[in-house]
Amino acid sequence: MNRDEVLAVDLGQSGTSLRFKDLNVHSPRGKHAGENTLDALEAVFESLNASETIRTDCVALSCTGLYGQAPNPQKYLELCSKFFGATKVAVIDDGFASYVGALKGQDGTALTIGGGVVSIAGLHGQYAHRDGLGSTFGDEGGGFWLGRNAISKALASEQNRIPDQQMSEFFKEEIAAYYALDVRDGAQAQTLAIKTAKKVLDASDLGIASAVSIVNKGAFLLAQTVISTWQGVSGGSTDEMKIVVQGGPANNRSYVDTILKSVQEKLPNTKLIESAGDNLDGALWIAEQMPHDVLPFLKWASQ
Repeated sequence: MNRDEVLAVDLGQSGTSLRFKDLNVHSPRGKHAGENTLDALEAVFESLNASETIRTDCVALSCTGLYGQAPNPQKYLELCSKFFGATKVAVIDDGFASYVGALKGQDGTALTIGGGVVSIAGLHGQYAHRDGLGSTFGDEGGGFWLGRNAISKALASEQNRIPDQQMSEFFKEEIAAYYALDVRDGAQAQTLAIKTAKKVLDASDLGIASAVSIVNKGAFLLAQTVISTWQGVSGGSTDEMKIVVQGGPANNRSYVDTILKSVQEKLPNTKLIESAGDNLDGALWIAEQMPHDVLPFLKWASQ
């Protein structure tokens, strides 16, 4: 499959990106908490009037919310046929798209930290998936996790329940945004937490005690996720493991360094490398190089 013939889509929690030939489009509309992935994609395509600008036979969909298990792709094919005239669709767990984009066929581990967390390892044709469990029971160390914990501590600081007044001062805008929410445990609250992630990392860099504690715990949890993923493909402590850490929170170098240091305590031959690409690059690479299912992460459907 020629990559110029492929529409790549990356549906995330904080937005959706599309790439087709030289066209790159981003929508702030992502998958909302509790929303079906198929419904989220349809809402994005409708909001962008995508069918008016893109016609293609092949669509590669990198999707959050699949929990490492690509669903039956037939309804996704019907959706993409409706909007783009597609006759072939790849439905890809976003962690697997991230892994493929980051490593382009190399063995190693890709840890992707966005609003959530997913880690994929590959070794000698075996693949393992860790976390990606959703914000209620998983995604430890990710953007939502960071922001939720920081806002919780900031609110506790405001109420004098913890002795760290710097938290309520540093996060006063987030506290105000929290009180302005109509529903304080719904999709808007989740979005507020995700948007707060960068500020938590900044607060930690400034030495604000509660933020430092949150970030250190997040880095430790992410390191355990990476270690478990590598062990899931029978990777040992003496093996060299290439690792890519990517996503919004990974733009904070101190967070990445802390994760890496914790990983290297168990896997001393871990080598941090630069990512070769993002989820869209991974989706395009899959469309070109992986024309068959890779269960459970990738499923194809065609007319």
